[in-house]
Amino acid sequence: MTDSFFEDDGDEALAEINMIPLIDIMLVLLVIFIITAPLLTHSVKIDLPKASSTPNLTEPDNIQVAIDNSGQVYWHGEAVTATTLDERLRIAAGHSPQPELHLRAERTTPYEKVAQVMSAATHEGLTRIAFVTEPKTP
Repeated sequence: MTDSFFEDDGDEALAEINMIPLIDIMLVLLVIFIITAPLLTHSVKIDLPKASSTPNLTEPDNIQVAIDNSGQVYWHGEAVTATTLDERLRIAAGHSPQPELHLRAERTTPYEKVAQVMSAATHEGLTRIAFVTEPKTP
């Protein structure tokens, strides 16, 4: 008694993909793109005037504001009150290009005072604020 279920009849399916038609299609598409690519560039030949110029770079000034540990604010080394600070920040915000505010605070300065100065600067229209620190010495 032979079991025909397990016999090898040679009718099994091939598990290989025929790559030749795929390669033919890719080569045809490549040739089509090579032929049509130069047609896609539309350039108009015009004679533009020649001029030599250098960009006018104006470096914005910077404002030095310092805060000591007691909360006193200094504008370029001069002690100022809150109203004077607001007035000077408003004037500085009106300049073009707008100056950068360099904010220095002592290590023991309350953060509340630093936040108040930053808030006053942004309220008056200054958008560029930088913190200045001293480098760490080894």
